[in-house]
Amino acid sequence: MNFAHDLSRLCEERGWRDLPACLEGDAVWSHGQVHATAARCAAVLAGHGVGPGDRVLLALPDGAAWVVSFLACARLGAVAVTVNPELSGHEHRYMASDCAPALVLAQEHLHERFPGVPALTGAALLARGAAHAPAPPVPTDPDSPLYVQYTSGTTGQPKGVVHRCANPALYLELVGRPVVDVGPRDVTLSVSKMFFAYGFGNAFVFPLLSGSAAVYTAGRPGAAEVAELVSRHGVTLLYGVPSFYAGLVREASSADLAGLRLAVSAGERLAPDLGERVRGLLGAPLLEQLGSTEAGHGFCSNTVARDVPDTVGRALPGFRVRVLDRDGAPVAPGGTGELHVTGPTLMKGYLNLPEETRRTLPEDGWLRTGDLVTVLPSGDLVHRGRTDDLEMVGGITFSPVEVEDLLRADPRVREAAVTSLPDERGATRLHAFVVPASGADSAETLESELIGGLRGRVAPYKVPRSVRLVPDLPRTPTGKLRRFQLRASLGADSRREHPPAPPRSTPGP
Repeated sequence: MNFAHDLSRLCEERGWRDLPACLEGDAVWSHGQVHATAARCAAVLAGHGVGPGDRVLLALPDGAAWVVSFLACARLGAVAVTVNPELSGHEHRYMASDCAPALVLAQEHLHERFPGVPALTGAALLARGAAHAPAPPVPTDPDSPLYVQYTSGTTGQPKGVVHRCANPALYLELVGRPVVDVGPRDVTLSVSKMFFAYGFGNAFVFPLLSGSAAVYTAGRPGAAEVAELVSRHGVTLLYGVPSFYAGLVREASSADLAGLRLAVSAGERLAPDLGERVRGLLGAPLLEQLGSTEAGHGFCSNTVARDVPDTVGRALPGFRVRVLDRDGAPVAPGGTGELHVTGPTLMKGYLNLPEETRRTLPEDGWLRTGDLVTVLPSGDLVHRGRTDDLEMVGGITFSPVEVEDLLRADPRVREAAVTSLPDERGATRLHAFVVPASGADSAETLESELIGGLRGRVAPYKVPRSVRLVPDLPRTPTGKLRRFQLRASLGADSRREHPPAPPRSTPGP
């Protein structure tokens, strides 16, 4: 097999050659143009020494050049390492050191971050490809590496996740078709970018493997821009994360979004009250889904045929899930525990991290997702947050999600996050971070009333000791909360308020 060549043949066989594939600004690329250009650009990469098994660091913004670059790598049997172009220089250098690329594809101002590695811009690749004959496809094994994606770094250093050549077809078969029933008439807009698992499936795999089109933007589009793009391009499928949908509710009107037939939320838990407001705005289903970089895309989801709001649905066909308590015993219906999943799209492993791979994906083939879920009697799962989000107060371990939901339910609150820190006596206390809605009360009034409103509604140990108003919450580019950064900011403030005592002077002889 060869993923790029097989996809090009599928395009011809299904009659998709002249159908739109990439909508970028005013430019429209057909499916036929994408595959023909990718075959020629593969010859350019080969001329730069790229061959089977070599890694190409792909740090381009979403667009036709990104799509062509990935397919060009695949045609040569090379491995695309998809990287966020907006990362810092330190992060780019770390990833380049980790994956040792033979070539970098990135905007010109980023090239200096990769000394000693040949680099091309997306525009240069496309221009040079026009002068080359198509490169022949290199046969690959279905189990061979096709691409590497880095985890979002919610808890620390990102890890490179290696995925197989066979996976994209499985994403469509197991997720794209049963969840959203994607077809040639659809137009997709994914707020999540293609360098992450969620966006890769939504905006790259599903459109190309179904003969449909995708709308691309170079930057991270805001709610108003998305509403305009939905209206202009006749978008039918919208993919976003909860923080994006919160902005959409504030800034968009139902008229702007009238063409949507379906929306999907993933990347982080969707608060029930937010989900209700989004469904009212869209006038269309909003399907909640759960997946991970290690699983390639979604593995648990509501579907167009069966939607149970406020849950992430059930395991999709081809996947099995189990929920275990801290002792590794199965959790009965109504209980909460850590979610494990097994299925055909799980990663080959973490790049250069064999021990970490064995911890996350043991030999039994069950991936530890790190997600906390409650099992309903129906078999549907309610997402409760992450195991690394758990807090311990007074010796009691619990998820702060319940408190965050109550804070967000106040109309004066746009976003909320709760975390803990030991005080000067070593006792752990909860602290809340709140992004106020426009027109909210004064800081002092809002802080005191939010704390007062929690008393009597949650156990005393769950009431935050303080509420800090902030302009925004630290998030990854996919919208996931970086809770460890909140803990770090609390620790820094605590050290300023309680500096260590100066050392005692010792009398001289």
